[in-house]
Amino acid sequence: MALTMEKQDLMKVYNKQTEAWKLVKKDQSYNKQLSTIEETLSRFGLLKNEVKVYLFLARAGEMKAGDIAESISLHRTETYRILRELEKRGIVFAIFEKPLKFTAVPLDKAVDLLVNAQKIQINLLEQEKDGLMDLWSSMPQPKVANAEKQLFQMLEGEQQVLMKANELLERSEEEFQVFASKDYLSQLYYSDFSDKLKSQAHKINVSLVTDNSLKSAYFLGQLQWLSNTHKISDDKTLPCFMISDNKEVLITFHEDAVNSEDIKKKQKTTAIWTNYGAFVQVLLTLFSKMTEE
Repeated sequence: MALTMEKQDLMKVYNKQTEAWKLVKKDQSYNKQLSTIEETLSRFGLLKNEVKVYLFLARAGEMKAGDIAESISLHRTETYRILRELEKRGIVFAIFEKPLKFTAVPLDKAVDLLVNAQKIQINLLEQEKDGLMDLWSSMPQPKVANAEKQLFQMLEGEQQVLMKANELLERSEEEFQVFASKDYLSQLYYSDFSDKLKSQAHKINVSLVTDNSLKSAYFLGQLQWLSNTHKISDDKTLPCFMISDNKEVLITFHEDAVNSEDIKKKQKTTAIWTNYGAFVQVLLTLFSKMTEE
């Protein structure tokens, strides 16, 4: 019986000595590494096929558009469009010769260019803020009742959740309480949230409860300033939650998201913010029980 091999398990490699291409089988580590690089580049605004074209060209060297299209199974017209788009971003060059070929800048240079483009875009948006607010203020504003409403908000993505946590912390005037088991504590520690929590601890009462684990013990050792205001709980199943001034809460969940391409699980961060009194009171009661001696 003839053995068959899926096309996606193969990659074309150019041998400079024989000046010929050959097909080799991708190993599992290659697939994982490539998947990580593709996922990271997509965060800079590149589409899936743009990432594929760039990475193939970056590894292959000078290539004709038709050869790129054939190698990664893309339509030739789509490949030309993508190459022109990557040219505009500054990470691909066209070579003035016949037949027309393309080449990619090295990955480290490409990342620098993409990061700088994001920074420029952010600076432009910041510069437009004052003008936007002046324009908004000049418009007639309807009269709105100032009655306090009980609200909730759903958030998704680690960045959005951390931004909300920072916002909650900055609004706190008297007290900020946190329950974070080892994985959540790790996430908070490696972000800038722990630094902001430390700076706020000089102005408000900060309390932390975490689980009884070696990982949590390590992070507590790094957060010496919390030595007198933290407690240990045996509960490791609760999601992370934060309570600000007994008025509003942020509760965070980690969910396993399955990537259908390689059937690997990744954690997706979601959260709920609310100032709903009954919900706040439930978490306050839970927090107080965990801090009992």
